Amino acid sequence: MKIFFAGSIRGGRSMLSEYRQIIALLKKLGHDVVSEHVASPKLEEAEARLTEEEIFKSDICFIDESDCVVADVTVPSIGVGYEICYAVSKCKRVLCTYKEGTNVSAMVLGNKGVKAIQYRNMEELEMLLSPHLSF
Repeated sequence: MKIFFAGSIRGGRSMLSEYRQIIALLKKLGHDVVSEHVASPKLEEAEARLTEEEIFKSDICFIDESDCVVADVTVPSIGVGYEICYAVSKCKRVLCTYKEGTNVSAMVLGNKGVKAIQYRNMEELEMLLSPHLSF
């Protein structure tokens, strides 16, 4: 399955290590992640060379070509929320992950078009990802 991975960029990069691990888990499960750049420590530097419109068009194109969106919503991000909403509007499968104890928006958790799973650690997330990606 072709997956667009979404994670906070301008909202904060404190989950960068986890993003890399989630992308690695998705690939280990045999999925093609089209947005590996989200986990790059040099992403902000690379995006500085792009216009806002170029970033927007690129992300929309990635979502359009994907079968599914997996978004880590541990760190609140307006951009990730927008990507989730866009994907739902296009009838894409959406799976949100978040660390246990996170206060996730009701607009995400209450949306019937979104599946959400919380995790304590990467080992638990690995066990939970596979069955949730076969929806």
